[in-house]
Amino acid sequence: MKYLFYISKLYSLAIIQPLMRLMDGEGRDYALLVNQGVWEKLPQAMRSQRVFTSLRQAKSYQPDYVLVPGNFVDHRIPGMKVQIFHGLGVEKDAHFRIRHFCDAYFTSGPYVTERFLAMQQKHPYFEVRETGWLKIDGILSWQGDNPRQTLQIPPDKKVILYAPTFSRSMESAHELASVIPHIIKEDEYWLFKFHLLMPQELIAPFQDIDPAKGRIHTEEDITICLHASDVLISDTSSVVYEFYALDKPVITYKSIARPQKALDIRDASQLRAAIDRCLDDPEELKRIRNEAMAEVNPYLDGGIAKRTLAALDSLDPKEFPRPGKPLNLFRKLKTILQRHN
Repeated sequence: MKYLFYISKLYSLAIIQPLMRLMDGEGRDYALLVNQGVWEKLPQAMRSQRVFTSLRQAKSYQPDYVLVPGNFVDHRIPGMKVQIFHGLGVEKDAHFRIRHFCDAYFTSGPYVTERFLAMQQKHPYFEVRETGWLKIDGILSWQGDNPRQTLQIPPDKKVILYAPTFSRSMESAHELASVIPHIIKEDEYWLFKFHLLMPQELIAPFQDIDPAKGRIHTEEDITICLHASDVLISDTSSVVYEFYALDKPVITYKSIARPQKALDIRDASQLRAAIDRCLDDPEELKRIRNEAMAEVNPYLDGGIAKRTLAALDSLDPKEFPRPGKPLNLFRKLKTILQRHN
């Protein structure tokens, strides 16, 4: 069997790496298809893999499975299309939108699986398998040295990570940008991680913060920041669940869905007290985060890649696409135009 990873965003590399490592160990035949933007920033270590940059190469490879850590895939590539998701954004309706590109959805946990099984009743052409989200394996098995030392953070500082979503209806940066610079304590160091699509005007206030107090993390992968930090501040971003994989406290600001999953505050004036509360007793809300992870991604055993590969092995690509899969012409055309192939 041949496996093709369809990569349209650089941050997807951190998602697929646990499965790539497992495939390497088992001698499985796989390749990556990346667009020009990803290729230009592709780490040198990844370039030793079989990497395609054109549709022609991908089609010639004749994959049996196309693994998609995103919402769209070029239908012209042969093989069964499997969505492995680009995050744990279960609060967002888009996470549950069936776009009719994929033949199977590999879900992260019961909360997601239940929704997709319900949609499968209406669209029986696709399969659903609960495997866990691959990036969690990578977070748990991160092999870096002392993350604070690597990030040049003084060892005596408490580390606060602020990682908001970019969606205008959900993000917190426009309200917290004027507050955060004034509440940073002397014994703290702050890390800021912004999505590529975050408007520059919302990032600008954080660029002016004294570098002795904090800085913006510009690398695509946030994993090292998760390990370095004591507390996460977010809103409705899926990074909340990535941080929970490490069993650490989270503060959310005006979360628009599932606010019970964290210490949710509704006013910016409450932020400083919430941080102090989490630092003083990191275990206080342990039950809440455990319950949230049990719903969204209960698999914290490092075995998600194995479950993903087993799920693929259980599906015969020759049986797909099944009858009833919509032609989906408009979205297919849009995807073709975006790739410029």
